[in-house]
Amino acid sequence: MPSEKQTAVKYYVGVDVGSASVRAALVDGFGTVVAHAEQPIQVWEPRPDHYEQSSADIWGACCTVTKEVVRGVDASQIRGLGFDATCSLVVVDKQFQPLAVNSEGQSHRNVIMWMDHRAASQVKRINATQHRVLSYVGGAMSVEMQPPKLLWIKENLPESWEKVGYFFDLPDFLSWKATGVTARSLCTVVCKWTYTADRGWDDTFWKTIGLEDLVKDKYEKIGNHVLSPGEAVGKGLTAEAAEDLGLPEGIAVAASLIDAHAGGLGVIGADVKGHNLPCENQPITSRVAMICGTSSCHMGVSETPIFVPGVWGPYFSAMVPGLWLNEGGQSATGKLIDHVVRGHVAFPELESRAEASAHSIYTYLNSHLDLIKKSLPVGFLTVDLHVWPDFHGNRSPLTDLTLKGMVVGLTLSRGLDELALIYLATIQAIALGTRHILEAMQAAGHEITTLFLCGGLSKNPLFVQMHADITGKPVVLSKEVESVLVGAAILGACASGDFASIQEAMAKMGKIGKVVQPNHEHKRFYDKKYEVFLKLVEHQREYRSIMNSL
Repeated sequence: MPSEKQTAVKYYVGVDVGSASVRAALVDGFGTVVAHAEQPIQVWEPRPDHYEQSSADIWGACCTVTKEVVRGVDASQIRGLGFDATCSLVVVDKQFQPLAVNSEGQSHRNVIMWMDHRAASQVKRINATQHRVLSYVGGAMSVEMQPPKLLWIKENLPESWEKVGYFFDLPDFLSWKATGVTARSLCTVVCKWTYTADRGWDDTFWKTIGLEDLVKDKYEKIGNHVLSPGEAVGKGLTAEAAEDLGLPEGIAVAASLIDAHAGGLGVIGADVKGHNLPCENQPITSRVAMICGTSSCHMGVSETPIFVPGVWGPYFSAMVPGLWLNEGGQSATGKLIDHVVRGHVAFPELESRAEASAHSIYTYLNSHLDLIKKSLPVGFLTVDLHVWPDFHGNRSPLTDLTLKGMVVGLTLSRGLDELALIYLATIQAIALGTRHILEAMQAAGHEITTLFLCGGLSKNPLFVQMHADITGKPVVLSKEVESVLVGAAILGACASGDFASIQEAMAKMGKIGKVVQPNHEHKRFYDKKYEVFLKLVEHQREYRSIMNSL
């Protein structure tokens, strides 16, 4: 019998706030998810392109899922807490009470979601300034960033604007709720607010766009205390937050990350030895982490700043400390697939058949495609069916929120076969969009050999294989499907002091599960599909030009 007591396992809690739900996980020091819980959150869509949430609803869900994952665990073994969330805008007054972000005056709806496009005219005016800070967001600011939303509030909701005490990115709101400290994460302010690690805020930008009032109070409303992701915030968990979350008072709370960046953290640093991958024995800069959920983000890092037209960044230390980050993205991917499938006339038939077979609708669709492909590879079924996927505008690399979706090759058929084909063509279009983004990054100087996928869509084998075949690059899937939660837990682990650096925690807690290789025999077909893909946007711009000449 050993004479010394075995060392107790150390645990870290990761909390992830997505677009439609909040999830939490209890993760050990080897990156294993020991417990997992999820709870939906409410989304209001009062009018087209307006998406709102409630910070109270979100925090309540955080508390519910955290209590669930730590139930029955010795509190002394829980060492740290990390949050990630969508880059939505939270608005509160000087007493930290919610303020309405809508004309109805509904103060509980105090969050403008990341995918809200109400500030289209504001972002157009901001981009027309051609201010120097725009070079760090791919040359043009996105409507999904915070400055245009702030300007929209000032111009459309003057009563709320006058009462504002603080504007938070949602990840920073969560760390404030946990600690009572209003410090912001370098990740959020750099990626969504135009802060730079070397120069801080640029007064001239805010004055130029008409938000000079933020400068007057030395940026107190948007953050004048900035911490690196994973750095411990304040004195840890407050007594009130500890009771809310079911955690010990005083445990370390980390400066947070945007959800996509947490996913990148959870996968991009994994040890790849023995998997015969081109990125083995190569720097981490040869990898791109792709986080695929409601939308998709493409995260690539570099040792020196690389300016990629139409791709956000370069952002210093926004994800991996000491490295520059470029972030491509697609505004609607999982949401687009759902939209196309559920809106099809054959969806009720699909739903009943999937239910009868005890499969998800997407597992059933994948099986149905295998049935109708005959001797062809599945992907070749769309030789006459093509989709342009920008149903919610183009984030990267075209940065054009006015672009619309397109489908070419429709017939009068209305059955399940046709639904399966449009589903396949939509997935291929998303993968072709990823290829478009990767080519822009590589043309600017990135050397990308391997994709690391995580998020809900990475659970779909057809989605994964199409990305491998269409980009021609191997795809690595993490051992833990919930890589975003592992990334959030890595933050908590760093804040606890149990790891010397983010890089050390990434290598220890990120694990490879499966590698999907591209089928190079299909290269010629997908090269042709890509040619058609690029022609689609040319044609859209051409017919719009014709109609605009009226």
